[in-house]
Amino acid sequence: MTTFGNWGRAALGAVLGASLLAATAQAQGPQINLQAVTQPNPQQPQYTRADQPLLRDALQARSNGRIRVTLASWPERNVNGPEIIRLTRSGQVEIGAAPLNTVAGDVPLLDMADLAGLNPTIQQARQIGEALLPEMNRALERFGVRLLAVAPYPAQVLFCREKAESLAALRGRRIRTGGGSINDFVSAIGGQAVGIGFPEVYPSLERGVVDCAITGTGSGNAARWYEVTTHMYALPVAWSTYGYFVNLAWWNRIDAPARELITQVMAELADAQWKLGDEASEDGIACNIGQRAGCSIGRLVETRPMTVTRPTPEDLVTLRGVLTSTVLPAFVRRCGAACGETYNRIVAPISGVRYTAQ
Repeated sequence: MTTFGNWGRAALGAVLGASLLAATAQAQGPQINLQAVTQPNPQQPQYTRADQPLLRDALQARSNGRIRVTLASWPERNVNGPEIIRLTRSGQVEIGAAPLNTVAGDVPLLDMADLAGLNPTIQQARQIGEALLPEMNRALERFGVRLLAVAPYPAQVLFCREKAESLAALRGRRIRTGGGSINDFVSAIGGQAVGIGFPEVYPSLERGVVDCAITGTGSGNAARWYEVTTHMYALPVAWSTYGYFVNLAWWNRIDAPARELITQVMAELADAQWKLGDEASEDGIACNIGQRAGCSIGRLVETRPMTVTRPTPEDLVTLRGVLTSTVLPAFVRRCGAACGETYNRIVAPISGVRYTAQ
């Protein structure tokens, strides 16, 4: 059994270790300028409550100003998700963050961590995402980038312009997705998947270019989708697990103490983002439906609050069935047979769903 005294000594050791690491990183060495582009919306709590205080402020403070961080969101740099990994690969930014499914066109393996219907809970999403990190980095390093961490958005649900209370009601509707396996899911339920970058979704919903759009409960709230939709179907299709990518040449070029400090801060950032993703999932629902008691992270919708419907047990079964019958086989076709083997080796023991070659 761990005693309080042992815990105290361990905690003190950790604090002293962190202080020594920070002191080492701020010791003599050249100035390090770090450009980072991370979130689809500067109002998102993932940006204001985690990226800004940790990736930007804490990293600069703990290095005593040696590491200077310039942080921006996607709109501030006029970029969309698929461009993030290319910006990072080219060295235009040192760190970029984007959902794994939006950049899986370059590295199909990335889609495996958060296949539509794979992760019924955010805890499992984290377990699978972190278990796959070594495999994803082996694939990414051939392109000159690597992942420093993975993190989630809130539960990915459906925001619709008109009433939506089941998967059957979505048949024939044009549904915006972020790409990857969610396209397969939408097609399997009879919808029409439409690829639209996150910043363009609001006007697309407003004009009726799409009937529904999939995003996080809190992400849609931050982007004010409640102004252009009326109903939310709170079926957690996925978590939009995203990665913090780093330019590998830059990463290998900086000195070891700086790398260690960045690694430490990124681990803290990942912890903060997973906690926030969990809390923001229910908070996003409460805020969008105007429930003040449950809304502490997002923006409370007081004028024209949305209507939310929880998923039916039948739709949860359907979602799992679509994963097995459609999503997994389509993913392996895109990624190759080796990805099916990787899935069964790493993911299946966690998810309880195996891939069977068809």
